Parts: sequence; C-alpha cells; structure tokens
Amino acid sequence: MTNPKEIAFTSPAPRRLVCSRCGTEFGCDLSGNCWCAEESAKLPMPVKGEDCLCRECLRKAAAEAAQA
Repeated sequence: MTNPKEIAFTSPAPRRLVCSRCGTEFGCDLSGNCWCAEESAKLPMPVKGEDCLCRECLRKAAAEAAQA
C-alpha cells in the first residue's frame, strides 16, 4: 500500500502555447493563475480559427472589439 505522506504534489509545468495570431510562444498555467486571468482585456473565446492569444495580441484584439 502506498503511504500518502510519500506522495509529492507538485504543480504541473506551464503548457507552452503559440499565439494563433502572431506565432509568439508563451506559457499557460492550468492552475488558474495564468497571466490572462489577470488581464482586464476579455474576449469571447474561442474565436473560429483562433486559440489562445499572447498578451499583446489579446490586448490588440480587445481594443479592436471595443472600437467595433
């Protein structure tokens, strides 16, 4: 039987993603502490043909959506 005290719980390494607009590689932390959760710029996701965006593209897309 496994001793529960011996099991080490570690946070998984951030996922490496590529921005679907500009191709910039960035990390995504699935623990809910991802940088995008801290952004005031919010967009409905996913948009057809797009997955996660890097910080700069997210801000640009939010500004474009606000102007429309």
